[in-house]
Amino acid sequence: MSLLQVRDLSVIANNAGRDVTLVDRISFDLAEGEILGLVGESGSGKTMACRGLIRLLPSPNLRVQGGAVRLAGQDLLPLDDVGMRAIRGGQLGMIFQNPSSHLDPLMRIGEQIAEGIRLHQGASKKDARRQAIEVLRQVGIPDPQARVDNYPHEFSGGMRQRAMIAVALGCNPTVLIADEPTTALDVTVQAQILRLLLELRDQRGLSIIMITHDLGVVAQTCDSIAVMYAGRLCEHASKYELLAHPRHPYTAGLIDCQPAHSSGHALLRTIAGQPPLLDALPVGCRFHPRCPQVGSLCRERLPEGARVACHYPLGDRP
Repeated sequence: MSLLQVRDLSVIANNAGRDVTLVDRISFDLAEGEILGLVGESGSGKTMACRGLIRLLPSPNLRVQGGAVRLAGQDLLPLDDVGMRAIRGGQLGMIFQNPSSHLDPLMRIGEQIAEGIRLHQGASKKDARRQAIEVLRQVGIPDPQARVDNYPHEFSGGMRQRAMIAVALGCNPTVLIADEPTTALDVTVQAQILRLLLELRDQRGLSIIMITHDLGVVAQTCDSIAVMYAGRLCEHASKYELLAHPRHPYTAGLIDCQPAHSSGHALLRTIAGQPPLLDALPVGCRFHPRCPQVGSLCRERLPEGARVACHYPLGDRP
């Protein structure tokens, strides 16, 4: 059963009086306990799509346009700002990409966790502190009774990421959005954070959207994968199906660029060309200037499709 349903969601930027579509009519479902990997190059619209669905856009020049976002059957887009703040604090949590810029440097970690608990659960100051200590314990912070009074700068990079997760989990959300949760962490700490997210999914029944450009991360953690390119979803399937048998040429190109697909001392493969500027998109398929499978229809018409948005999808690979 789908816990979160996103239908035809668009995010528009107004640039000097001209509208530019950053996220173009994306649709996907997220089931209870599912981890969905949202994958694509930098600038593909992954983070903007998720900020749009929780209505936390970083600029007043940005707006959500059209579509529907339903959480447990409730459409979120008609809600006013007060209603959305209640949803974000209680049912939707987000782990931001850079904890150092999203944790308040002047507030103790415990206070930042307890603030949301008191606001959304009506807990007393004492009870909120107790819950904050318990959440720190759950995310693997050693000696949480003492660390609850530390400031963000007193934590290492990996521990700050755990603290950011604790803040997001404070109000016991049902859906957690993790935006590049392992960026700038060393390999060992990356593995620890990914393992923690899997444990939290199992313990709390969380549904997670994992935003990443790293197919290795989604291969380790995700149940399904949605691939974005130039503001659109181009392919969406189960992890095993998509990684073993990609149907969209862009997805196949991403997989072929991974180090595991290069042998010996051969140069890493790349996808020729660059993604288009969103205010100067090509006619037809947005990937066609870079696509090895391009045909005449690709240059004329934008492809549609829930499973794969391609006029000439790849067949099963041997």
